[in-house]
Amino acid sequence: MGSTSGRLARQIVSDLRAAGQSAYLVGGCVRDELLGLTPKDYDVATSAQPEQVLQLFPHAELVGAHFGVMLVRGGGEQVEVATYRSDGVYEDGRHPEAVTFETEPKRDALRRDFTINALFLDPLSGEVLDFVGGQKDLHEGVVRAIGDPRERFEEDHLRMLRAVRFAARFRYPIEAGTYSAMRELAPLIHRVSAERVRDELLRILTEGNARAGCELLDGCGLLKEVLPEVHAFHGVEQPPEFHPEGDVWTHVMMMLEQMGEATPSLALGVLLHDVGKPPTFRVAERIRFDGHVEVGVEMARGILARLRCSKELTSRVCALVENHMRFKDVHRMKASTLKRFLRMDGFEEHLALHRLDCLSSNRQLENYEYARRMWESMPEEALRPPRLLTGEDLITAGYEPGPLFSHMLRAVEDAQLEGRASNRDEALRVAMAVAESERS
Repeated sequence: MGSTSGRLARQIVSDLRAAGQSAYLVGGCVRDELLGLTPKDYDVATSAQPEQVLQLFPHAELVGAHFGVMLVRGGGEQVEVATYRSDGVYEDGRHPEAVTFETEPKRDALRRDFTINALFLDPLSGEVLDFVGGQKDLHEGVVRAIGDPRERFEEDHLRMLRAVRFAARFRYPIEAGTYSAMRELAPLIHRVSAERVRDELLRILTEGNARAGCELLDGCGLLKEVLPEVHAFHGVEQPPEFHPEGDVWTHVMMMLEQMGEATPSLALGVLLHDVGKPPTFRVAERIRFDGHVEVGVEMARGILARLRCSKELTSRVCALVENHMRFKDVHRMKASTLKRFLRMDGFEEHLALHRLDCLSSNRQLENYEYARRMWESMPEEALRPPRLLTGEDLITAGYEPGPLFSHMLRAVEDAQLEGRASNRDEALRVAMAVAESERS
């Protein structure tokens, strides 16, 4: 517990104990500590009610009044401090209608989601309180809902996605009864907000074991509910000369398996790069997917809008889908085309996706190696040279502003990128030639 947030959490527990309150570390931080991992954050559970926490920590912020959650800051870190509670009936599939503050941790443990997330740790003595068999499940490596799994998932439907996330992250199986309840209740996920679903999906895809996560989602029926377009990859055959690995589902799963931890944009790009193949599948002299890139971009845009993804994330993912087939032409590209390709925002993700695409199909990396070598060796000024000519220059030269300007300036940049123009006079000659050609 050497991190700053860990030390803050320990001090909070100590201060609460000194004030006569019960207090422990709880939840994911305890699970991670017991697994020898470094927790991302720390939570404290206590018998102290919010007003009592505020007396001890006057600058604490109330972030969940109904649920007794306070945020205590110190040393640039923050720790959530929550009062022990038991929950009433969940009417909306997310929040209990009422909560009861408790004085002992056992009732608090019983209202949590999974046994491995319901352990309490005394950071001063190292004692672990386990009311639900979480230590055994942690030792054996299993994700198990607390009590009746059906009740846990009916309380908060998002817990089904969380079960997949923990199982994928730790490479644990999901206990049979818990898994069975997920298969039964999977359609309830539609009652969960798109933002909460998106956040869990992104965690599943980016934490390092995305293939297992997607296969678990598929097996328990959640995938066809939240991403039916990806579920449609099953059985969509591909030309064996290009894809000896099999159908689109197998191809994408292989890519996810080799991806490891990833940014959200790369992970979604890998998942959705071939999303246009199922609707464009046809068999002529061979299997074809005519227009699958264009169709895929629009489908990806629709999926990301449905998941309430940001404009920036949507733009990056759609660019990955739109450009993933262009690598096959890198050896034939004009210098200007290649340089524009290499200078795309986030080109390292385009490279990463193409590499995974190759490794999960024909394993031919020549185009990848060529593009990577050119990208790494090309100086920034060669990819984005200072402009030789502007619209103002064209006006000064006697041209009327209009659509022709963009053609003239584009031709000038082409000539510059290809080494045919290196000064203003040469650039102006290129622009004038374009104007003459447009007039004739």
